[in-house]
Amino acid sequence: MVEEGMKAPDFCLMGLTPEGEEKEICLKELLNKGMYIILYFYPKDNTPGCTTEACDFRDNLNILSDKAIVIGVSPDSIESHKKFKEKYNLNFYLLSDPDKNVLEQYDAYGEKKSYGKITKGVIRSTYIISPEGNIIKKWRNVRAKGHVPKVVETLNKILENK
Repeated sequence: MVEEGMKAPDFCLMGLTPEGEEKEICLKELLNKGMYIILYFYPKDNTPGCTTEACDFRDNLNILSDKAIVIGVSPDSIESHKKFKEKYNLNFYLLSDPDKNVLEQYDAYGEKKSYGKITKGVIRSTYIISPEGNIIKKWRNVRAKGHVPKVVETLNKILENK
């Protein structure tokens, strides 16, 4: 169970850079840039909720880009990510976690209720990680619509109190 105040578990996953380059991306390397990390986990590329959330991050990146690095993680393949990135012109990291190891590490995979049924799957979650690698804020079971403005607002409050 990963909680606020804890050190963020390090990971390396294959993914796409904001420029679309395919490579292994490690949290530790991104933290070396001295910026906050917004790490969000989502169920599936090209689905309505995930598209809404991704486009909200894309559209808010101009506000965030000098303060934070955005990373989206799902179990989808790199090929799926490429199509998603191109279709919606996404301008942040998209990482692939097909084994769901990182999703599980971050408490973003497990039992969830969907239309009254209990299923196992990705739990839409977002973390803000400090440049020192600590989890400052955790949201779990978020609704895609309207979530990104809350993330931006929280990050701004954190920066004001520094």
